[in-house]
Amino acid sequence: MQWTNESRLRGFILVGFSDRPQLELTLFGVILFLYFMTLLGNSTIILVSLLDSKLHYPMYFFLSHLSFLDLCFTSSIIPQLLVNLGSSDKSITYGGCVVQLYVSLALGSTECVLLAVMSYDRYVAVCRPLHYAFVMHPRVCNILASMAWLSGVTTTLIQSTLTLQLPFCGNRKVDHFFCEVPVLIKLACVDTTFNQAELFVASVLFLVVPLSLILMSYGNIAQAVLKIKSAIGRRKAFRTCSSHLMVVIIFYGTIIFMYLQPAKSRSKDQGKFVSLFYTVVTPMLNPLIYTLRNKEVKAALKKILGKTL
Repeated sequence: MQWTNESRLRGFILVGFSDRPQLELTLFGVILFLYFMTLLGNSTIILVSLLDSKLHYPMYFFLSHLSFLDLCFTSSIIPQLLVNLGSSDKSITYGGCVVQLYVSLALGSTECVLLAVMSYDRYVAVCRPLHYAFVMHPRVCNILASMAWLSGVTTTLIQSTLTLQLPFCGNRKVDHFFCEVPVLIKLACVDTTFNQAELFVASVLFLVVPLSLILMSYGNIAQAVLKIKSAIGRRKAFRTCSSHLMVVIIFYGTIIFMYLQPAKSRSKDQGKFVSLFYTVVTPMLNPLIYTLRNKEVKAALKKILGKTL
């Protein structure tokens, strides 16, 4: 089955928040500010991790990947959203929709797996500290990061391709602010049971499974921390894990709401604002959480700024 000629030639209309025009100007200003903070914060994390030799170990290697993912993920969505909010033209080209669909899904899926990898890194650091250097060898870290990227790209090729093969019969209005699998499936004019089932399976594999592994890791970490006799040691162990745990809660909480909750049980506005949270707010919060709660990153940042100034 192929796309209709109208969809190919004229693209789609991203309805977004056009049903609430009084909010568009406010959203434009807020999102523009958050996007700027996202670019600044995540770029800072990457640069600090590269420039300071004291941060050249697994935790910051994976954190750099996370920051790069957030930079690319939000940049695949927000510029188009800002254009649509700032003008009366809400359209997106066919090619733009395809690129947005593939890129955002690939990066989002990769981040799900990467957060699980980061929890394993924290598990080894707290529960097996004497074996940490051996278990989290740079070669192993590269393999784990590559697996996260490869799994994200693979599932995207499958999901996005299946979605783009659906006929939309001239239906061009996407009731969302970017091209996402669930909303595009709703546009199809044929039975989408298979696509819905495939989306559910993929959601379980990339949301439930990684989250379960993360909870298992932190369950073991909690047990290990409670066995530490020194209060200072317990606080240090907790501090190294709390930032990552906060990111996990924020990211998975919003994504699960969007992808695993039955579509009929939430309103259209709920879906849009939840998506806005994990596409705009979460990528901005990640560097703040890691920077403000991490003494090593703050020390490295002060050192680099001191040399620069």
